[in-house]
Amino acid sequence: MKIENIRPADIESRSFEIITQELGPRQLDPRQAPIIKRCIHTSADFDYADNLYFSDGAVERMLAALRAGAHIVTDTQMARAGINKTVLARFGGQVHCFMSDSDVAAEARQRQVTRAVVSMERAAALSGPLLFAIGNAPTALLHLVELAGQGCVGPAGIIGVPVGFVNVIESKERLIESGLCCIAARGRKGGSNIAACICNALLYMADGRQ
Repeated sequence: MKIENIRPADIESRSFEIITQELGPRQLDPRQAPIIKRCIHTSADFDYADNLYFSDGAVERMLAALRAGAHIVTDTQMARAGINKTVLARFGGQVHCFMSDSDVAAEARQRQVTRAVVSMERAAALSGPLLFAIGNAPTALLHLVELAGQGCVGPAGIIGVPVGFVNVIESKERLIESGLCCIAARGRKGGSNIAACICNALLYMADGRQ
């Protein structure tokens, strides 16, 4: 097996070359391709070429929201840490995650609900356009869709990619059926890293890098 001698600065571009080669003759929607390829790059899982769902105009609408200064709300600190906040700040946006807030935890215990539920309610009170990136908690995604249906929040877009087994598939299908602007990873796969990488793919597209 031959080891490639690649400069550190060229590793990412070489990785994307390999991804493109291994996708072969598959034709991806050119607006969706950078997002799909970044998910594959993050996970080394080519299933994302098949399981990512994009609602009509989702990419264009999310790009417009980011360029207009949309804030991003995540359901984990891991996703928050992975999002390129420098590029986001260039458009006037910030990343929010309420999951670790002590008052959120206290309210969740008092109401006997998950912190994810309370976090989505806190996020709904934020002003301006909001892009939600849910990579871990199906309860966050389910409650967000419910809040949107009640008119309590109007998301500019929802990235619904929770990973796992309990209510994971169901939460994503509920999102898709809602008609909300969304990108979702159908099935059990996803995660905070996938939520963050989709945000970054969109940010780089908005910034003219892809």
